[in-house]
Amino acid sequence: MDKDIAQERISVQISTQELERRWKAVRVAMEEEGVDVLIMQNTNQFLGGYVKWFTDIPAFNGYPTTVVFPREDDMTVINIGPKMDPEGLLTDLSTKDWALRGVKNRFTAPYFPSLHYSKTYDAELVVDLLKPMKDCTIGFVALGHIPAPFYNYIKTELTIARFTDATDLVDFIKAIKSDEEIELIKKTAAIQDVAMEKALAAIKPGVRDFEIMALVQYTVQKLGSEQQLIMAGSAPMGTPCPQLKRHFMYREVKEGDQFTLMIEVNGPGGLYTELGRTCVLGKASDELLEACEVAKEAQQVTVNLLKPGAEPKDLLAANNDFLRSKGLPVEKRLYAHGQGYDLVERPAIRDDEPMKLQANMNITVHPIAASKTAFAWVCDNYLVTETGASECLHKTPKKIFEL
Repeated sequence: MDKDIAQERISVQISTQELERRWKAVRVAMEEEGVDVLIMQNTNQFLGGYVKWFTDIPAFNGYPTTVVFPREDDMTVINIGPKMDPEGLLTDLSTKDWALRGVKNRFTAPYFPSLHYSKTYDAELVVDLLKPMKDCTIGFVALGHIPAPFYNYIKTELTIARFTDATDLVDFIKAIKSDEEIELIKKTAAIQDVAMEKALAAIKPGVRDFEIMALVQYTVQKLGSEQQLIMAGSAPMGTPCPQLKRHFMYREVKEGDQFTLMIEVNGPGGLYTELGRTCVLGKASDELLEACEVAKEAQQVTVNLLKPGAEPKDLLAANNDFLRSKGLPVEKRLYAHGQGYDLVERPAIRDDEPMKLQANMNITVHPIAASKTAFAWVCDNYLVTETGASECLHKTPKKIFEL
């Protein structure tokens, strides 16, 4: 019965076997490093993939979701909801829940980041749960996601516990994708190709930038995407035309304009890839076409180095050497990075990233060739294999589309 409900309600549910693989790998690492409990908190799907990775249920809408992951017991999940009485905290609330697997307790409290006086309600539930563990080591996962009041309350109240940053412990496991995850990543790339084709067919004089964004969003949601970052922008030929945030998408497209589109959405199952292209309503200038060729060459420089054991700083150095050879400024953005349940995931291709590339990592590469009068880019995903980069996961041609 529970399985039937899940199939009715959830488009793609990660297999229990896959979740168990993740939990086992993390618990082995916790044993090796002497960590008894992990605590993590996320508020969204864009850059909040830890909760989803552990539970297969995403955080959303800025509402904090906390996961407590013991080495020797099932998880506890804490969400915004009704205030629980003390007796409720002793009840296993989720053992019959068709959506939550590996979860022993689901606690709730009426806390919201916008209500400052409720800032420790979730932390109080964590403390009540962990106080019986008199002597333990607690690892925080992704401290950048954890609010100061939550962190400070736990550290102040659990005086006997030892605390550590356990982010690397999880990241090194999470970054390497399983076969099941890789198949879902390929499906995400495929729906982005479909959405790009739909967008190119719809771009014409008179439409506004946001209308193309809305079409892409509708298209990918129909194909199973749950969360979308879509950026688009138009501009006259002879001026840079970067992708823009939704707030700046009111412009009306005109004959002869350029249009740049970035589709960074997750797919069925919640894993991200990223696709970006530029088109012209008419004839592209020689300058724009040449810039596109430079961007494609730059992408290939990095793709050629996507091999197990590669150091991100070396990939960045090779990219910057190439840009200098073309008379362009060196890259200061995050021009390539891992993706999974987070649209930006480790390893990041930058000079301060300590994680080396490994087989079965999902890497997006999106270099830009730009000047004061032109903007060109390509954005695609590749898998790292034992022998180098896979074929491009996206099938959309790498070119300036002249519509």
